[in-house]
Amino acid sequence: MGSLQLEDFAAGWVGGAASVVVGHPLDTIKTRLQAGQGYGNTLNCVLTVYRNESVAGFFKGMSFPLASIAVYSSVVFGVFSNTQRLLSQLRHGDASRTPVLADVALASMVAGFISVGIGTPVDLVKIRLQMQTQSYIKANIELKPTVPGFPVYRGPIHCFRTVLQKEGIAGIYRGVGAMLLRDVPGYCLYFIPYTFFCGWITPDGCISPNPSSICLAGGVAGAISWGTATPMDVVKSRLQADGVYLNKYKGTLDCILQSYQNEGLKDSLQRDRAHPSARLTSRRLNLLEKIFEASQDLRHNRREA
Repeated sequence: MGSLQLEDFAAGWVGGAASVVVGHPLDTIKTRLQAGQGYGNTLNCVLTVYRNESVAGFFKGMSFPLASIAVYSSVVFGVFSNTQRLLSQLRHGDASRTPVLADVALASMVAGFISVGIGTPVDLVKIRLQMQTQSYIKANIELKPTVPGFPVYRGPIHCFRTVLQKEGIAGIYRGVGAMLLRDVPGYCLYFIPYTFFCGWITPDGCISPNPSSICLAGGVAGAISWGTATPMDVVKSRLQADGVYLNKYKGTLDCILQSYQNEGLKDSLQRDRAHPSARLTSRRLNLLEKIFEASQDLRHNRREA
């Protein structure tokens, strides 16, 4: 497995950019359902956003993820692949050896941890821009001077600068605890099933999985991973949206308790039904493509050895 090349970076940006454009409308609907009020269900949310904000409303907050997807993908994949190589070197004395399941798990968790450091500020800006036209109608909530329903931020840079000035680094990393609880086990529960299913359904003698095997393995792994990640994603979205017009939650635990007390477990989880495909598209399929390419290199090296 070679080092990351400029072509990998460019391919990651192009693929990631395309997936962000395709998946962002679903992400906007997901965020409004998770952190907003009065939408009821996915279809009603789609119609409400379209009536009130037109098509542009579905793409609010897209520029920051679009600009950062190359750095995110390259860094996370680099950490994942290099951690695997390091573990193989320590375990077998050969960095090109196929990693064992425990090494995949550890590399996935390290990649998830690193992804939080990069992804938390990006997600915060994206969600703040997505939610700044969301009206809050509870009479017992003390609102900020800004009028709900009118823009607070002029764009991603202004949003980032405003949050940094008013809330400091802690504000930029608001929701980091929930994101750690989402992504560290989430990456682990994605890459392990993916590796298992790819190996299981790939015929003996084949150098690498075929495209249908990748689609099946990725779909199963994504369903398993997102099923476990949903609760913390709801909490993360609510924490990061909190502060556009009001401050409702004191922290991750307080958000969990308030969500459970006000809506119960089932209703809180149902807030996320619009988004699994978007998240799988925007982040993990991009990584999946690179892992597939890396696995081809690895098997090719083993055959030549």
